[in-house]
Amino acid sequence: MEKVIEIDGLKLQYEENGNPDGSPVIILHGWGCDHTTVKSIGRCLETGMRVISLDLPGHGKSDEPLHVWSTYDFALILEKFIERLKIHSPSLIGHSFGGRTSIAYSSKHPVHKLVLVDSAGITPRRGIKYYYKIYTYKTIKKLTLTFFPEKTGKRLIEKFLKKRGSADYQAASPIMRATMSKCINEDLRKIMPEIKAPTLLIWGENDTATPLSDAKIMEKMIPDAGLVNFAGCGHYSFLDNPRGFQAVIREFFKNELTN
Repeated sequence: MEKVIEIDGLKLQYEENGNPDGSPVIILHGWGCDHTTVKSIGRCLETGMRVISLDLPGHGKSDEPLHVWSTYDFALILEKFIERLKIHSPSLIGHSFGGRTSIAYSSKHPVHKLVLVDSAGITPRRGIKYYYKIYTYKTIKKLTLTFFPEKTGKRLIEKFLKKRGSADYQAASPIMRATMSKCINEDLRKIMPEIKAPTLLIWGENDTATPLSDAKIMEKMIPDAGLVNFAGCGHYSFLDNPRGFQAVIREFFKNELTN
């Protein structure tokens, strides 16, 4: 059942299914997605658990933030969401950016169990091509705003970004673009040792967005973490290997599904 809640002036859309008296689990999607993307994850837990899937601010039918947010702002809105629903110590399942938010929340708050699926949180390794693009952009921006009127300059910069930026970046509003850039550059390694919950890492072996090497770092830095990786799968491992994923996730939550 889809529902709407207002927190700090933002309307947030979420879906709640499963056993209302069961152990609560909150599922968080990746950047540029919404709760429907991770629907298959929740479906395999609905027989025994209270399954809640949230559209993060700026995604799906949830309102955008009014200013540029950090990862910790997303964790704060999640904290307030959990408080409003009067949930104590939920389990969290986060894919990609949803994993990033889950890491930030779990480092400060009690969580029953944590599942990170192809999760973000490690600052990407950057080679010379990255810095070439960044410095080229900065140079072009400076020259454009120097030699053209402001309105024309901004239009030319926008055209440059559309050619050079990622699909996610192109699709986002100015606030969400800046938010995406800010969050990507936040390395969460320093807070991972603070996570106390039993943690399951599920990864696609061929993930290029958040590579398997990131998962191995998380496995070392999160005290009670174990890693399962699927051969031949990419960034959406839960869609690439649904049967294998469901078997692993149901085993991890077997006590919550039978109680």
